[in-house]
Amino acid sequence: MDHAPDSATRPSPFHQPKAVWAVAFACVISFMGIGLVDPILPSLSVKLHASPSQVELLFTSYLVVTALAMLVTGWVSSRVGSKRTLLMGLALIVIFSAVAGSSHTIDQIVGFRAGWGLGNALFIATSLAVIVGSASGGFAGAIVLYETALGVGIACGPLLGGLLGNISWRGPFFGVAFLMLVALVATLVLVPKSWPAVTKSSITEPIRALRHRSLATTSATGVLYNWGFFTILGYAPFLMRLSPLKLGAVFCGWGVMVALFAVFGAPFLKGRFGTPNTLYASFATMAAVSLVIGVWPGNRWVVIVATIASGIPVGVNNTLVTTAVMSLAPVPRPVASATYGFVRFIGGGLAPYFAGRLAADYNVHVPFIVGAAAVAAGAVVLSSVHRPLVAADTGQTQPGPSEERRDAEAAVFEVPGLPEESILAEDALLEDAVFNHGYPGHYPAYPARPGA
Repeated sequence: MDHAPDSATRPSPFHQPKAVWAVAFACVISFMGIGLVDPILPSLSVKLHASPSQVELLFTSYLVVTALAMLVTGWVSSRVGSKRTLLMGLALIVIFSAVAGSSHTIDQIVGFRAGWGLGNALFIATSLAVIVGSASGGFAGAIVLYETALGVGIACGPLLGGLLGNISWRGPFFGVAFLMLVALVATLVLVPKSWPAVTKSSITEPIRALRHRSLATTSATGVLYNWGFFTILGYAPFLMRLSPLKLGAVFCGWGVMVALFAVFGAPFLKGRFGTPNTLYASFATMAAVSLVIGVWPGNRWVVIVATIASGIPVGVNNTLVTTAVMSLAPVPRPVASATYGFVRFIGGGLAPYFAGRLAADYNVHVPFIVGAAAVAAGAVVLSSVHRPLVAADTGQTQPGPSEERRDAEAAVFEVPGLPEESILAEDALLEDAVFNHGYPGHYPAYPARPGA
């Protein structure tokens, strides 16, 4: 008979080697990357005499390059090892964020932001595997630490951007450069050397994987919801007419909602209602929020409240669309991660630019109405794989051995990986504890690494 282990004997997730803390610190700064620039978008537009659509290219260059880089992160890491890939990513972020802060035109910043996106992709794709592989606080402890970094980074990025942006629009860029330089030195000194993988990854495999209908369908769903998500994230700041500091506070509230509902809300709702039903409701909520902004774009408080509220469906969608992709992908998990990362970031990168163009060519109502329509279309696309998703949920919640749970737990060792993989892995661990031991908190040992 199993007995719950004494909580006093369980390893704390925060008792980790210095190498893990170095990478976790870098993760916090890296996850700040997207929300960091939101508070300074209006200031950049005014001070650099740029139109909103020109300023929105900061998102486009960053995310489109991130998307393209997702295709090569596995190829790079399998040839030079995880540590060198991490260092390359950190070095690129330090260099390009610093030169972006030294720029004098919006075109220069947009170009350097693209280099930042390349570095971020290399770092994010390997950081989860490095933390889990180096942790001494247990497998579950490593996941908790990574999720903590994810939540703190998403929530604090806009706040840091607002604080530094209130001094100068250059502040957030120089701030990231300095913090990432600290992380680079710590990673170089503390993280042990890693070796190239025995099996080399292919650059073209993620693209070829889109020939599978299930992966193409769920990835298309990701594109459509990201269109609505990044329309709000990218263009709503221009409607609020706030200082960088106040914008930072608004998007900090948004980030807190994203983090809470990605890490806690999505697994709870999935367990209660299932993946597809939760996603339908979340997509409907997000479409409604975007539509509210589209109908009342001139009401500052409506825009502020709706923007913060949008963090709830964004958090749920980030986790559960990733769940849908990984559950149905008929290809190895790292390939599915690369494919989905590529496709969804393309949609996220294009949406802010087109939001600016639609607002300029028509009016500020149109981008958000289009965003609402895109999210609603995403729900329709997702419904075409409803039955396979229900079957995948059923397979994951069966007592005894589960291939779905084992894949989710093993995925955190693989490159490339997506941030949401940590949440899926912890959810699988909790289900293993409940279904196989009868109570939560009894985490299994480290799962077998891929290929073991």
